[in-house]
This record gives sequence, structure tokens and C-alpha cells, in this order.
Amino acid sequence: MRVINLTPHAIKLNDGTEFPPSGQILRIPVRYELVADHDLYPQFNIYNVEYEDIELPELNENTMYIVSSMVLEAIKEKVPNYWEYFMSPATGHPECIRDEKGQIVSVPGFYH
Repeated sequence: MRVINLTPHAIKLNDGTEFPPSGQILRIPVRYELVADHDLYPQFNIYNVEYEDIELPELNENTMYIVSSMVLEAIKEKVPNYWEYFMSPATGHPECIRDEKGQIVSVPGFYH
């Protein structure tokens, strides 16, 4: 199976496998709408986020595409017939390896 990384960052697995960025980035356009009734938190604005239409790259058989978790969730919502082509680093997994600053160094795998 071929893997194409559509994020701007190298993705490293705990076993040392690394997926460099492909140079193509898949982003999801979003629209932010100010919540009209936000009396609970008047000191800051709260927005609803709505995913806009996604322009998917040309998809190839036997290929998985690495995207951010936000893009993956948008694909599941907007183009559910294609979500099985995409996966996102499992950054919330307890086996993530982090550096001394808490930044993720590697992940145990992906979810989709």
C-alpha cells in the first residue's frame, strides 16, 4: 500500500517509519459564525464552525492519504463515500512519544 502525506509536516511512527510531506497539502475551508447568544462567556467570542466543500485530490487505488484530524472529520461529514482513503495521526493515543516540551515526536499509528 502506498501512503501520501497531505500535511505540511513529516509524520513519524514510534517504530521509526517516517512519512515526509508530499508537497501537496489538503486543507478544509471553514466558515466561522459568531454564536449570537454567548452570555455564558461574555469575555470572549464563541464561534460555530461549518466545513465548506472539499476539493479532494485525484485518489488512487491502494493508496492511503495522511491528513489532519480536522480534514478527516470534514471528509467524513462532507464526502462520506471517500473517507476510507484517508487517515490521520493518532495524536491523542497514550503511546505517543513527546519531547521535554510536550511536543509530539512520534505516534503509534493512525486512525480513520
